[in-house]
Amino acid sequence: MESNGFERSDLSFASRGTRCAAWFYRPAGAANPPVVIMAHGFGAEKQFGLAPFAERFARDGMAAFVFDYRCFGESEGEPRNLVNPFRHLEDWRAAIAHVRGMPGVDRERIALWGSSFGGGHVIVTAARDPGVRAIVAQVPFVDPWSSLRMFGAGYVGRSTLAGLRDLFRIVTFRRPYTMPVVGEPGSLACLASPDAMSGYEALVPPGSAWKNECPARIALLVGFYRPLSAAARVACPALLVMAERDSLIDPGAIEKTAARMPRGRIARLPLGHFDVYSGSGLEKALELESGFLRENLI
Repeated sequence: MESNGFERSDLSFASRGTRCAAWFYRPAGAANPPVVIMAHGFGAEKQFGLAPFAERFARDGMAAFVFDYRCFGESEGEPRNLVNPFRHLEDWRAAIAHVRGMPGVDRERIALWGSSFGGGHVIVTAARDPGVRAIVAQVPFVDPWSSLRMFGAGYVGRSTLAGLRDLFRIVTFRRPYTMPVVGEPGSLACLASPDAMSGYEALVPPGSAWKNECPARIALLVGFYRPLSAAARVACPALLVMAERDSLIDPGAIEKTAARMPRGRIARLPLGHFDVYSGSGLEKALELESGFLRENLI
């Protein structure tokens, strides 16, 4: 696909032997451009609002490599919609290795961009990979317990029981027990804040085959995944974009994460969690993030 300022092609790479699908945006006329590797958040696919970010980066002279995790979107893998942060981190490492082996790009100038759950993944990945030149963590998930406190003890108990029910199905070789990815407040959904349902559904394109469900075992894993604990080991420049009215991520936890980073920078936007994907919130995020990436890659 060609557009003004860039060309987009479909690529794939292997993560643990499973094919992952990707879009590659190459800036028009650019020789050996830097690359921004990108992936989405909790239960989401690359088609859910990531194109405007990749297009902006490409028009500003940076290639973008946007991928789906295993079990999501156009990537292969079973069970579908399996949310597992530790598997996602493996996919990030595989994507980086693939980009570093691509011809016609600058393999030394690689940045990572992640949103929400993916924002936490880029923090952990950069802490483990000293070759990463910069990261953008947009409305990032950084601390499970600060987020779970926002939902209350009753929610934690019910979701844990759902996770145990799914675990029992694993050991009895049955199909996963699922819970909704997103739902209304009070529902047993992974994301159940007041603006989650409307905000998430606005990202799903018409005609999408995506199902609002994921194996409930994530409820047993998420408490063990704390990107905040890796923040001090992120040596590269890092931009954390914080939504001050975020109903899913505690802004205080993002402040704490940025403060621990030797070269961390925080951008505070008077928005909700999903407002960065559309309208004036999107325009502001694009301006901040592309400027930061140009500064550190170009």
